[in-house]
Amino acid sequence: MKNMKSLLEEAGKIIQISNFTIAFTGAGISVESGIPPFRGEHGLWNKYDPQVLDLGYFLNNSERSWLYIREIFYDFFAEAKPNQAHRVLANLESNKLLNAVVTQNIDNLHYEAGSKTVYEFHGNSKKLKCLKCGQVYDAKDIDFENIPPKCVHDGEVLKPDFIFFGEGIPHDAYADSFAAAEKAEVCIIVGSTGEVTPASYVPRTAKQAGATIIEINPDETIFTSSITDIHLKGKAAETLNKLQEILF
Repeated sequence: MKNMKSLLEEAGKIIQISNFTIAFTGAGISVESGIPPFRGEHGLWNKYDPQVLDLGYFLNNSERSWLYIREIFYDFFAEAKPNQAHRVLANLESNKLLNAVVTQNIDNLHYEAGSKTVYEFHGNSKKLKCLKCGQVYDAKDIDFENIPPKCVHDGEVLKPDFIFFGEGIPHDAYADSFAAAEKAEVCIIVGSTGEVTPASYVPRTAKQAGATIIEINPDETIFTSSITDIHLKGKAAETLNKLQEILF
């Protein structure tokens, strides 16, 4: 069994010689920014009914859905800031050691940390969209005291621009994510357990295309025993920081 230092050095060497590296991130990278995961022991679905994010329920009960949406995404999450894990990935990209981030998260923290090429597989909570005319609004321009928020053009209820249950993955995000996976020589999984499909097929596609899979998670996941080549066992920020120290 290799120790952590050896694993970090091995991972560092692989990343340095890679011609195309992607990161695949899940809820675990944002937990350290104060955003709880949806699933698991401390997940939001233990507190809230997932039905409030079902598209059919939202369309028929928009005011009730928006009570919970506002509380979860625009009150509770509003103050979340990027943590060191997000910043390290942005730094790797700026130093040409990372080509793209594919994220399951909808919190915009990769962009706020400085990442440029981010494929948001499930959308982004910082944008709202009119389902009738397609107008997109920035969440910071919305008055959440008056819900449900409505489109200024046609009066239709606005929907957060992330995926609800019953919706498909945005075409461009889906296509870009899998195109990146097929090109990848290295895929760094950070904070994803592999439970959510079809997102979890992204690193699997990279593996099938010949990529080395480096996983950063505190515990073993579905990925660990199936596709992971190097498991850096630890929290996202601390472990990515150690990896960065080896790379620079």
